[in-house]
Amino acid sequence: MPVPTQATLDKVLAHVDATLPQARDTLFDLLRIPSISAQPAHAADCQRAAAWWRDQLTGLGFEATVRPTAGHPVVVGHFAGPGDYTGPHILFYGHYDVQPVDPLDLWHSPPFDPQLVDGPHGKRYVARGAVDDKGQTLMFLEALRAWHSTGGGIPARITVLIEGEEEVGSVNLDPFLTANKQELAVADVALISDTGMWDVNTPAVSTRLRGMTYAEVTLKAANRDLHSGIYGGSALNPINALTKILGDLHDENGRIQLPGFYDRVVPVSNAQRAQWDSMGFDEKAFLGSIGLAHPVGERGYSALERLWARPTADINGIWGGYTGAGSKTVIASEASAKVSFRLVPNQDPGEVFEQFQRFVTERLPPDATATFAEYARAPGIEVNVDSPHVRAALDALGEEYAKPAVLMGCGGSIPVVTSLKSILGVDSLLVGFGLDDDQVHSPNEKFEEACYHHGIRSHVRLLAKFAGG
Repeated sequence: MPVPTQATLDKVLAHVDATLPQARDTLFDLLRIPSISAQPAHAADCQRAAAWWRDQLTGLGFEATVRPTAGHPVVVGHFAGPGDYTGPHILFYGHYDVQPVDPLDLWHSPPFDPQLVDGPHGKRYVARGAVDDKGQTLMFLEALRAWHSTGGGIPARITVLIEGEEEVGSVNLDPFLTANKQELAVADVALISDTGMWDVNTPAVSTRLRGMTYAEVTLKAANRDLHSGIYGGSALNPINALTKILGDLHDENGRIQLPGFYDRVVPVSNAQRAQWDSMGFDEKAFLGSIGLAHPVGERGYSALERLWARPTADINGIWGGYTGAGSKTVIASEASAKVSFRLVPNQDPGEVFEQFQRFVTERLPPDATATFAEYARAPGIEVNVDSPHVRAALDALGEEYAKPAVLMGCGGSIPVVTSLKSILGVDSLLVGFGLDDDQVHSPNEKFEEACYHHGIRSHVRLLAKFAGG
C-alpha cells in the first residue's frame, strides 16, 4: 500500500463526516452493555463487552481474541498492516469496563440507555461510559473503520489491547502483560485516549500524569461497641481518634505532613511554569462550574501547578459506628477511612504508603491499634515531548483544529502507562478528547459529539502521519 496521499486522506475524512450517525449508533450499542467491573452481578456483561470488541475488530480484518484472566477478560487484536509499512507499530490501549452508577436517583435518564441531548456545544451523549472510556476508544475504532472502508485499507501496523478492569485497579493486567510480553512488546508506541482536551476547541497531548497511593486505615479500640451513656467520658472513641489524626494531614498552608513526603518532589522549571501561566486558566470558573468559589491546596503555587505538578492527600471515605436512620448512642469499637495520595514524578508510591503508616501509628492514643491496606500504587509520569510520536500527534491535532495543540498535565492517574513502560518497554502517547465538565465517574456522564467527531478525524490524521503521509 503506498503512503496515503492528501486526496486519500480527504476522502477518508469526508467518510467520517458522512457516517457520523452510524458511528454514534455503534457507540450507543456498546454503551448499552452495563459492563461494571466492580460488581460481580455484571461479570457476564463484561464478557459481552469483550466479545463486542472482538467482533468489531474481526470485522475490520484483525486477528482478534478474547483472552481470559483471573478476573474480567482482555481483548487483543492484531493487524499486520501494509507489507511495505515502515512506520511505528501502534499499540492502542483502552478499557471497556465502567464505574458503578450510584447514586441512581441523580441520573436524568437510565445510565445504560444512551441519550442524544442538546448542550451548549451542540449535541452530546449521556450514559455511563460515554467518555470514560467507551467513547474515547470508539474514536480510534471508527478511524480504523473509515480507513478500511474508503482509504484502501488500514495504513498502519496495529495491536489493540482492551481490558476490563481499569476501573478496579487493573489488578490482572500486569500478569497478563508479563505472560504475553513476547507478543505485545513488539509495539513501538502505545496510543491511549483516556485523557482530556484543554477546552472544547483546543486539543491537547497530556505529558504529565500524577501517580497514586491509595490506602485504607482501620483504627480499633474496645473489643465491642459501647453504650455512650455508660462508657462515654472514659472509653476511647476510635472515630474521634481517627478524625483527629486525619485532621492533621495538612498544615495551615496546605502542606502534607507525612514525614519525608516532599523529599523527592522536583519543582517545575521556570519555563514550564511560564507556559502554564500563559494558558489563561480561569480557576474561578473551574470551581464555579461545580458550585465552589474558594480554591484550596498548597499556598504559593499557581492553580495549574497545584493540579498537575504538586502532590495531594485526600480522605475519600470515612465510616464507623451507627449511620442508619434515627439515633443509636454507640461508641464504635473501630473506625476506618480510605485515603488517596496523588503523586508527582520521582515520588515512590510504596514509600508514601510507609510514610502514611508511620504518620498514623505515631499519633495513636493508648489502647488504639491500627491496621492498613493498600489498594493501588502508581508513580507519576512525565512524557518526552521531543519524541517523534508526540510531534506526529501535535501535527495531526493542529491540522484538525487549525490551531496548535496544548502540552498539558493531568491530575489523574493512568497506571497502565507505567505498566506498559516497565513490562513491555513501550512509551505512551496520551491523546484524549474529554472535557472537565464531562462528569466522569458521576451521574449524567456525557461526551460532546463535537469531541467524538473531531476525535475520530484526529485519529484518521494520526494514522496517516504514522504511515508517512
